[in-house]
Amino acid sequence: MATYKKRGAKKSVAPNTDTAVEIQSTTAEVFETLDTTASKTEEWVVKYQNVIFSLIGVIALGVLGFLGYEKFVVEPKNQEAVSELNQAQYYFELAVNSVNSDSLYLRALNGGEGKYGFLDIISNYSGTPAAKLATYSAGMSYLNLRDYKNAIYYLDQFNSEDILLSALSRGAIGDAFAQLGQLEDAYTYYLEASGVNENAYSTPKYLYKAAVTGASIGKTTSAIAHLKRIKNEFPNSDEAEKVDVQLGRLEQLQK
Repeated sequence: MATYKKRGAKKSVAPNTDTAVEIQSTTAEVFETLDTTASKTEEWVVKYQNVIFSLIGVIALGVLGFLGYEKFVVEPKNQEAVSELNQAQYYFELAVNSVNSDSLYLRALNGGEGKYGFLDIISNYSGTPAAKLATYSAGMSYLNLRDYKNAIYYLDQFNSEDILLSALSRGAIGDAFAQLGQLEDAYTYYLEASGVNENAYSTPKYLYKAAVTGASIGKTTSAIAHLKRIKNEFPNSDEAEKVDVQLGRLEQLQK
């Protein structure tokens, strides 16, 4: 049976007196330095404590002020703007689904029954989500009223993270330019609208408008490319059903 053999006890090592003294001296110097630094720091804090407390107070007030502004100013303003928007949007939706809609679009723009219209909301609640939506709806109202310059103005002001509304607003600007006879501008906005967010609704819709408009201003090759893209990439879209007729006509023109 194997047994473990102890090699022998370690020899005791006597501490070197000079080294111990040196270590104690160095340690003392370190603590003395720390004490001196701490004293200087305390003196600095005492000397500038009013400035420090003032700075802390300003920061605290700034944070509390921001939180208070958000809670007691921004939130109530947003809620009030939404309340006003509801009535204007109601008139807008009635106008969209009505035959004689001009008076309803005007009421949506200018307000009625003691409520603000889109224009009032844009003016009084600037920067709120409700004002952004009112800007879009105002532009669309003017478009339907055939006031194309105002339609372009408000739709161009519209800026949103909603990619579908962004695409629709750019396309509506294209429609307004087309009605004004500015077909180059219309073509540009239709292409922009088709590329805001590629999807099965807005992309083929505005590619088709770009193709038709482009063909009318001599951009036949581009128009054919747009139509072929609809046919290949969006075969189930409404626009795809009309592509072959347009392609046949344009390809015949190129011969």
